[in-house]
Amino acid sequence: MAARIIDGKAVAASVRGRVADDVKTFEAERGRTPHLVTVIVGDDPASEVYVAGKHRACKEVGMRSSHHGLPAETTEAELLALVGELNRDVDVDGILVQLPVPEQIDPDRVVATIDPAKDVDGLTPVNAGLLAHGMPGLVSCTPAGVMELLGHEGVDLEGAEAVVVGRSKLVGVPVARLLLAANATVTSCHSRTRDLAATCRRADVLVAAVGSPRLLGADAIKPGAVVIDVGVNRTEEGLVGDVDFGPASEIASAITPVPGGVGPMTIAMLLVNTLAAARARV
Repeated sequence: MAARIIDGKAVAASVRGRVADDVKTFEAERGRTPHLVTVIVGDDPASEVYVAGKHRACKEVGMRSSHHGLPAETTEAELLALVGELNRDVDVDGILVQLPVPEQIDPDRVVATIDPAKDVDGLTPVNAGLLAHGMPGLVSCTPAGVMELLGHEGVDLEGAEAVVVGRSKLVGVPVARLLLAANATVTSCHSRTRDLAATCRRADVLVAAVGSPRLLGADAIKPGAVVIDVGVNRTEEGLVGDVDFGPASEIASAITPVPGGVGPMTIAMLLVNTLAAARARV
């Protein structure tokens, strides 16, 4: 039997609807509107598209959003100065510096400069550390979106075997932490993993987040597994995931498509984080 398709667009729309209602409540209680500020350095077309989508989503749920577009020759010192200003601005609830940045700028230093209370991307060392210690903080949007999808599907993670393919700071590591916090038994795989397919085949829940087109085929899927494909890879055939969707969907019980699976959840969870950051401010 073919797998059930997990509709990320529909789940994201549900999350946005929930946030829109909560924004109205927040405005009534606080007398102000949550405010997200984005920053792009340079003119990377993909970054422009991503950020435009974030601003449209803010407008949809009734949030304020502002944008700083900086020239490609902006120095690291200039960008850090802007981040410092946004940190101090009491009118700003969330700060998002779109990555990648030009080569003259150290992205880790920029991220570390963002006030953790305004770090709606959940990438600062402080928020990553809070997650590692199982303490409340702002969680990276894509991993949070993965967990939202699993919750929406009613996946029982208690004691389940979960395998995460990929160990990036953006997705692999935080999603493994979140699965562990949900009492799953978690294995993290990477480029040095021996017999990757055999390890993945143990998974009740398989999360692929490595950025390699169709890396995982049918031989990597346990019958009845839930497969979350975070990968977005541009090929001559269009966008594909890290999982070979057709063969995998004949074995899994549920699977996310690419596009239309995890992708829409990232922006939805950014809105959740922005509202949470606004609520946490005194």
